[in-house]
Amino acid sequence: MTDIARRNDTRRKVHIKTYGCQMNVYDTERILETLRPLGFAASDSPGGADLVILNTCHIREKASEKVYSELGRLRALQARKAAAGGRMMLAVAGCVAQAEGAEILARAPQVDMVLGPQTYHRLPAMIARAEKAGDGRRTRIVETDFPVEDKFDHLPEGRSAAGVSAFLTIQEGCDKFCTFCVVPYTRGAEQSRPAAAVLAEARALVGCGVREITLLGQNVNAYHGAGPDGRDWRLGRLARALAEIDGLERIRYTTSHPRDMDDDLIDAHGGVPALMPFLHLPVQSGSDRILAAMNRRHTADDFRRIVARLFAARPDLALSSDFIVGFPGETDEDFAATLKLVTETGFAAAFCFKYSPRPGTPAADLADAVPETVKADRLAALLQLIDARREAFNHGCVGRRLPVLIEKPGRRPGQVVGRSPYLQPVHVDGDAALIGRVLDCDIDDLRAHSLFGRIAPGVLPRVRRERACA
Repeated sequence: MTDIARRNDTRRKVHIKTYGCQMNVYDTERILETLRPLGFAASDSPGGADLVILNTCHIREKASEKVYSELGRLRALQARKAAAGGRMMLAVAGCVAQAEGAEILARAPQVDMVLGPQTYHRLPAMIARAEKAGDGRRTRIVETDFPVEDKFDHLPEGRSAAGVSAFLTIQEGCDKFCTFCVVPYTRGAEQSRPAAAVLAEARALVGCGVREITLLGQNVNAYHGAGPDGRDWRLGRLARALAEIDGLERIRYTTSHPRDMDDDLIDAHGGVPALMPFLHLPVQSGSDRILAAMNRRHTADDFRRIVARLFAARPDLALSSDFIVGFPGETDEDFAATLKLVTETGFAAAFCFKYSPRPGTPAADLADAVPETVKADRLAALLQLIDARREAFNHGCVGRRLPVLIEKPGRRPGQVVGRSPYLQPVHVDGDAALIGRVLDCDIDDLRAHSLFGRIAPGVLPRVRRERACA
């Protein structure tokens, strides 16, 4: 065994199970970077790990119970490691940790640390405190406050990346207080990172071979970070600055709120080619009465006007959205208004959910609950309409020439897979050396939800620059 291999064998292992949204994926990446100086290496499985972290999400139904169920499974692994003379520390991070706090320690005695999404930069200090206890004693830690310091100021500088696409958080928290949503209570008030910090992280990612960046935020188009010019930058201004980074081919952002789709951002969709023509813009319902009950603070016609302006700025735009069916008090007429909005707008995709109450949110106390059977029927009807719209949109791409960012090898030799501007998987014949390039491809076929095609004749890709980091 070489000296390097022997040193790697002595590194401690950390396994992180990530639940929920892209922001949790981003947070997991930053947690790993925070732990590397402590000698931790990522492990694909919890077996044998020295530290296991559950990075949780509170959006889905029964989120807390799923976490406790997973902790029960991990307890057996923890006991097995203890019997062998080792120790497996368990930590619960993310939004369930923020919402449940000390209750997690009470219900799950095997847990060593509970930390909210705004405090994971403190994890090295928490680990040191947990490890310092001696004589068989354990120090159990809860960190779920909203600290005054910005966690991003305390995270390692720079970023590593392993692919051609990456997430980059620019904004956290939400001030909208939709009645069904826990985010303002688990992520706190809206906060935006300074533009210079975002640009620096983006440049580091591009230096590692990233060609597409998705900007993340609970309410990402509410971004108002301090700019280098001393003024607050909104998302449109930030997108223009990011587009000037040499080597950054594509920019996306999610998730947005209709009320923050300002004139400058709409103009950016028409004037920044790197800003992809696929926008996720949640509307939740087509009924003004339900939108008011949700505290969305926009009407269905407000949404229609925003969409019209977006299409005027970028005619090749495609939209996806979020819908909740069966919100308390939703009538057949309210649901019909949602179907009408979907039919008129022609979404290329959407995420659709049955309403389920989240403890601590105003909607959880609303009367007039919709029966589960009615919710299920409405969800099925909405999904049928959305699926038809998505199928029509995908079929409309057959016969077109689309720019495709090649991301990875395909399932068979001599094939590569990339993404269209509309996030569709595209399979073409080609060599792995093409990974990282944006190539014009002629789309010939649609199978399931994937496009198949050929690299356009005469396309001679430039030699891909070497990556500066792994």
